[in-house]
Amino acid sequence: MSARSAARRLFAVVPAAGRGERFAAEGAAALPKQYAPLAGATVLEWSLRALRSEPAIEAIVIALRPGDAHGAALIASLGDARLHVTSGGGSRQESVLRALEYLVPRAASEDFVLVHDAARPCLTLEEVRALSAALAAGAPGVVLAAPLVDTVKREQGGAVAATVDRSGLWRALTPQAFRLGELRAALIAAAEEGVAVTDESQAMERRGVRAVLVPGSPLNIKVTRAEDLTVAEVVLRGGGAGRMRIGQGCDVHAFGEGDHVMLGGVRIAHARGIVAHSDGDVIIHALCDAILGGLALGDIGQHFPDTDPRYRGADSRLFLREVAAKMRAAGYALRNADVTVLAEAPRIARHRTAMVANLAADLGVEAACINVKATTTEQLGFLGRGEGLAALATVMLEG
Repeated sequence: MSARSAARRLFAVVPAAGRGERFAAEGAAALPKQYAPLAGATVLEWSLRALRSEPAIEAIVIALRPGDAHGAALIASLGDARLHVTSGGGSRQESVLRALEYLVPRAASEDFVLVHDAARPCLTLEEVRALSAALAAGAPGVVLAAPLVDTVKREQGGAVAATVDRSGLWRALTPQAFRLGELRAALIAAAEEGVAVTDESQAMERRGVRAVLVPGSPLNIKVTRAEDLTVAEVVLRGGGAGRMRIGQGCDVHAFGEGDHVMLGGVRIAHARGIVAHSDGDVIIHALCDAILGGLALGDIGQHFPDTDPRYRGADSRLFLREVAAKMRAAGYALRNADVTVLAEAPRIARHRTAMVANLAADLGVEAACINVKATTTEQLGFLGRGEGLAALATVMLEG
């Protein structure tokens, strides 16, 4: 991320340093709510999805709790160069300010910053682009919001004290976006005056800035309690219908010098090795191609070319983890994968459990979602002559 003179670029900040006390109080998870499992990924990964899908966003700064090794490892596993981690503070307000300070030497004061909650996993790319369009049209700031449709009651002593006129009332959602310099100044002023603001718009209101309300979906919920995960999963799966994609992959390698082959991340002793730029794991290569195909993202050669010296002798499980991150960023989860190894030797039966465990771990799914099997070609062709081995993979993805 490099500073440039061009103004009004777009950045994003995600405060993710919270401990989620209400969520944890219900015994929902040992980790904060942003790391709770949701539809094949974590809440945080889903919350980042729409931001990562928008190429106009130059960088995304995630403010994590100091010492949060789990969060740092999760962000690193996504393999996205636009993601940056900084230390957050004891409140959302402080975490946002620290993330803005991280951006100061990397962005211009006039650049816009989208601030999005780490626990809002149902944000859509369309909402991000609606905010961006409003900023491009001249809005001094924008707030994604949904009009109130329910009758609102004011409570006193556990009873209804009054019915509130809901006309003109909106629920503030995220992202909210303002110019970096102005938002930073507003948050600094609030902190110096001892004012705790609940969102960025409130800080800017104190400075006289009237943000434009951009209609957002009421389904853009914030995960606060354990039951919110159930609602979020229904939303992410499209009300139960979901988006289904199928991908297929194939990989072939010739035998060469060596004393082992790698299959499914398992080292198997064999009289010959594999001729390959990486470790030549045909199971993983076929599986990567199947997932990339299902996502319409090309093939493994485009993402990990054999002309790149970084991948010489590389562990193919690294490829699979990066492909899995791309899958999650695109809003999809693996429903099942079926892999067939075609070879006269080596036999894989006693290694199958270990292979499935490796693949499931790298893809972030249950072992029951993965099937690995093998067959021969009845001594026909180059495979039958023992000149090499191959693998075929088919996957179903759901978004």
